[in-house]
Amino acid sequence: MKVGVPRELKDNEYRVAITPAGVRELAVGGHEVFIERAAGAGSSIEDGDFERAGAKVLEAADEVWATAELVLKVKEPIAEELHRLRPGLILFTYLHLAAAEALTRRLLESETTAIAYETVELPDRSLPLLAPMSEVAGRMAPQVGANFLERENGGRGVLLGGVSGVRPGRVVVIGAGMAGMNAAWIAQGMEAEAICLDKNINKLRDIDRIHQGKILTLASNRLAVEETVASADLVIGAVLVPGARAPKVITEETIASMKPGSVFVDISVDQGGCSETSHMTTHSNPTYVVHDVVHYCVGNMPGAVPNTSTYGLTNATLPYIVALAEKGFAQAIADDPALAKGVNTHKGGLVFEPVAEAHSMDFTSLDDLV
Repeated sequence: MKVGVPRELKDNEYRVAITPAGVRELAVGGHEVFIERAAGAGSSIEDGDFERAGAKVLEAADEVWATAELVLKVKEPIAEELHRLRPGLILFTYLHLAAAEALTRRLLESETTAIAYETVELPDRSLPLLAPMSEVAGRMAPQVGANFLERENGGRGVLLGGVSGVRPGRVVVIGAGMAGMNAAWIAQGMEAEAICLDKNINKLRDIDRIHQGKILTLASNRLAVEETVASADLVIGAVLVPGARAPKVITEETIASMKPGSVFVDISVDQGGCSETSHMTTHSNPTYVVHDVVHYCVGNMPGAVPNTSTYGLTNATLPYIVALAEKGFAQAIADDPALAKGVNTHKGGLVFEPVAEAHSMDFTSLDDLV
């Protein structure tokens, strides 16, 4: 199979969708890998590294897209890439279509087969291709929040770890999945007072077992959210419904109850955000203020640490990439129900039901199209 890897174009997105190790695995299998020049530069991977692993470097993105049968990306295509979508093309990337109606319609119009990393789902309901970037975003969130709590960055002037004789900052994490668990862990490691809320008591039990009381766990309900958010210096939203829009668990009224200069980091924003006050920002312009609360709602947080993120992502995606290349689309999804759940659009049909519900669009069973 011909596999193409274009350079990412989203604002300050420095990740690339494959590493030289991934190229080598494909090349040994007899597949051709075409990479746009300087696609890996932001992740500190040189063109020569890819070439030595067996890839061919092409000058232009148009050439990469036109040559490839399977295009690997990190983030969803943006406006200037949409003309490159076409029938028969397989696109494998993070899509988050529940929060992107226009992109959904364009994928359907172009009859592109779009497989979303974030909806590949194992039988235990875990999300193996979302997990590494959720881990990165979760670990980044407390350090991002700590930065914007500094007075010169618009915050209250609170040091998360406090000092002797002064209470530490209070960090409230809503959601105890991969991102939330890591956020609470790092906050606790920074010696903040960390509180994690979730509706799933088993997830809270896991945190209690691992951290032995160093992270306070609370069952999530409206009152618990309202009270803990109001008392927080830093709130981290890490709520996820796989493939669907994030529920608005934090109301604008609750945001207004927070202390002036406190910070809200919304990891859920690529799925629409978990607060009524959330809207997506970029690394170039990462924050805005609502009710005197600094909001950080960057949709591609892991793009700020691209070397770590690129290697972590390829570690997870490579087995699925190899399966698609070796077996072709139809056989790969037939052999792996987890990969089949990642398919969002195929032959002009919307085959992922949560996205269809999010946009009130017609749903078509994948089985009817393959």
